[in-house]
This record gives sequence, structure tokens and C-alpha cells, in this order.
Amino acid sequence: MSSTTTMRRVGASKKDYGYSNARVRGMRSRLLKQSFLDGLMQAKDLGGIITSLMETEYAPDLEERLLHGHTAGQIDLALKDNMVRTFRTVLSLVNDESLAMLGALLGRWDLFNIKTVIRGRHMNLSAEEIVDSMIAVAQLTQIDLDELARQQNVKGVVDTLATWKLPFAVPLRAAMPEYIESGNLAVLELALDKYYMEWATKRLKGRGVNQQLAHRFLGTQIDTIDLLTCLRLLNADLGDQDALRFFLPGGMYVTEGLFGDLAGMSDVDEVYDRLKRTPYGRPLEDVAIKYIESGSVSVFERALEDYLMRRAFAAGRGDPLGVGIIISYLWMKSNEVTNLRIIVKGVSVDMPMERMREELIVV
Repeated sequence: MSSTTTMRRVGASKKDYGYSNARVRGMRSRLLKQSFLDGLMQAKDLGGIITSLMETEYAPDLEERLLHGHTAGQIDLALKDNMVRTFRTVLSLVNDESLAMLGALLGRWDLFNIKTVIRGRHMNLSAEEIVDSMIAVAQLTQIDLDELARQQNVKGVVDTLATWKLPFAVPLRAAMPEYIESGNLAVLELALDKYYMEWATKRLKGRGVNQQLAHRFLGTQIDTIDLLTCLRLLNADLGDQDALRFFLPGGMYVTEGLFGDLAGMSDVDEVYDRLKRTPYGRPLEDVAIKYIESGSVSVFERALEDYLMRRAFAAGRGDPLGVGIIISYLWMKSNEVTNLRIIVKGVSVDMPMERMREELIVV
């Protein structure tokens, strides 16, 4: 990506991690405890949730949004506002080295948001439905996302990104002819994934401890995407397509050879056996029964998502003066907001508490 998509500093440049990490540790201490989430799930209505959240750091964002109504939608917007504000605060505190690394890792949010808009336009969803799923914590602002969501079709989204001179437009434009001919959305999503992963991997190259930690985390993210792709390819009829077309290089454990082997399998048990000696064997095995019961690959998607989140949390257990603490906190905050949004939606539709608990990502 070009300089137009690099994170910009708000505060002064700092050479070490002492100041930023001390601030981030203070912010981490204010993350909500499991007992608080349990209490929210027991709320009888949205009023109970609002009362509880007004005693937390979400209060200022709630006060502003609730002026427009005490609805689940306004609470959801307040939660997203808080996450954006928190991420901006953290990025204003960090030094130049961590700003560059965080910029590479947080680019996944731009990737997610662009894919969300393209999926929405592909499915002819309303602009409101599309925007509801996005959070502007990376380079694309809420104003940018609103504009993209208002485009009439996928081509309009790609043309707008090109007009803004955003590099994400390059892989999309290259893949558009095939998408137009086939109507296959996966063509565009694969182009975006490959572009982002290649860009981020280059940005995180380096021999320093912090660069290596960030690189390993990105590699884990690539692994989880590749594994999910392999699981989706089980019993899939690819015709004359080579399964390796869907491989994303740069993972920690999933090599091109392993990907090819997994993609050629037809049974989930074979996949387990092949992955037993990797860190991913256990998470997948843990949900095997759920998969047998449901037959849905989403079970594995959730297991890999949980695993990735736990790896992010673990990044903060190392060097107290390194970037790991910052990565850990940002992903913990993201997880907290995701879980709060799940609870708000659950309470608003009278979802049973046990069902809500199952929906939570990592607690």
C-alpha cells in the first residue's frame, strides 16, 4: 500500500515502549470482566443493559447516541464509536516502529470492510445493512465506508476505491473481468486476501523481536484462512481449477504442500490426522462433534477464530516493553465490543442466555 494508507500519528514520536505500554496496561485494566458480561446477559431488557454500561467507559459514547433513541441500533453504534475512539487513542500513543507494525496488522479491518461492502453490493443489500457490519478502525473512515456502501454495484465500489487512489483497487480491477463473466464473488475476495497478505508480510519483515512477534501473528492469521479454505474445499467440485489457486502464502505452518494435501482430501478425519502435529489439530478436534451434528463448516470457522483471538491475547505475555502488549490489548478490546454487540442483540430479541453464551467469541 502507498503512503495514503499508512497510519498517521496524532501524538508526538516516542522512541521506546515504556510510556505507551504503561498507558495501554491502564486501559487493559478497565476491560470488562466475565461476571459483568454474565450480568448483562441476565438483563430483562435494553434498559438494564444501558444502566449497566453507563457505569463503564462506554458511557460518553452511549450518552451521545441515546439522544437519538434507546434502541438496540443506537447502543450498537455507541459500542462501535467507543472501539474506534479507543483504537485511535492507542495509535496516538505508540512510537514509530509499533505504528508501522500495527498499521500492517490493522489493515485487516480495511480488508474486512471492503469485502463487506462488495458482498453487500453483490447481494443487493441496502446501504444500512452493509454499514451495520463495519467498524472504521483502520484507514477507511466511517464517511468513506458510508460512501462505498451507497454505490450502486460492485463496479461502483471498485471505481470509487480507484478514484481515491487506494491500492486495494489494483487487485480488484484486475479480477473484475473474471467476476463479471462468472459472477463468482470468491474471485474478488481471493484477490483482496492475496494482496493484503503480501503487503502486510513485506511490512513485517525484520529481525527485531517485535517484528518477529507481529510477523508470527500475521502468519497465524494466514494459516487460519488457508485451513478454512481447505475445509470448504472438502468434497467440492473444482472442475478444472487447481486448488492451489486458493492458497495464501506466508503462513506459519500451512505450506503450499500441506495446503495441496488438505485440499485434496474428502474426509474431515483425514484433515484431523494430517494436522495433529500442528497447533491447529486440537482446536479443530475440540469441535468435531459439533461439526458432525451440524454438518456446517462454520463450526470450524468459529474454532479457528477463537484460536486466532487467543494467540492475540497471548502476545501480551512476553516482553513488557514490546509491541505484544499493544497487539494483545487491541484484540481484547475488539473481542469485548464484539461480545457486547452480541449480548445487546440477544437481549433485544429475547435470546436465551445459554444461546447468547454460545455466541460469544472468547471470554
